[in-house]
Amino acid sequence: MVYLRQLYDFAYQQAMSCIFPVSIFLTLALSKVLHVPGLYRYDFILLICLLIQYVMYNTGLETKDELKVISVFHLIGLALEIYKVHTASWSYPEPAWTKVMGVPLYSGFMYASVASYMCQSWRRLRLQVHGWPSAVWTVALGGMIYLNFFTHHYVYDFRWVLTALLFIVFFRTSVQFSLQQATYKMPLVLSFFLIGFFIWIAENIATFFGAWQYPNQREAWQLVHIGKISSWFLLVVISFIIVAQLKHLKVRKIKASHNY
Repeated sequence: MVYLRQLYDFAYQQAMSCIFPVSIFLTLALSKVLHVPGLYRYDFILLICLLIQYVMYNTGLETKDELKVISVFHLIGLALEIYKVHTASWSYPEPAWTKVMGVPLYSGFMYASVASYMCQSWRRLRLQVHGWPSAVWTVALGGMIYLNFFTHHYVYDFRWVLTALLFIVFFRTSVQFSLQQATYKMPLVLSFFLIGFFIWIAENIATFFGAWQYPNQREAWQLVHIGKISSWFLLVVISFIIVAQLKHLKVRKIKASHNY
């Protein structure tokens, strides 16, 4: 019975942490069947995303610090989207008023939803990271991963080299989370993979509802290539590094103010 209660608690906390991404998926599905006269579909999705963000912040489901982190991810994601659309990796074929260089502004919220999940689950599950490497290594590794998303179109794709470096840098790093009175640990790299896998599942749902379109999906929807899991795995690493470094920075500021 204890394990069942903990499993229920874990499922509940995960569900609450996924409010933002689930809301986006529901919006994508709704926008397939609901058409607002005079309003393009992508613009409708953007308005709903903004409304969701407003409601979450004003109801206390999201803190001010979490909103700041999410905004950073929105900009990072939008920059990556513009580049990927320019290189024809995928496309947004429908018209919209709120498109920037062929990319609808709502797309940044899909990256922001990943950050929202991380921030929410970190708080709700009382996450603690043990054995976190020096910022010199984590920031450099995160920067190289993000840069590789851009450069692999023209030079060698270093994703597997970067993955090997991940295992080296985070070899001793684990994440601890709490369920009621119990605590559990798992290797941090394993958590990266699990989150990346579930994002890949979510990506299949998103492309099915027309959030964006890969070249092989122009004629008819197809399952997203399983190799995309590695891309999401690396993107999760970037997300986690940014969230973790910002939290460490906040802790240091609090300690410094107390010492002062």
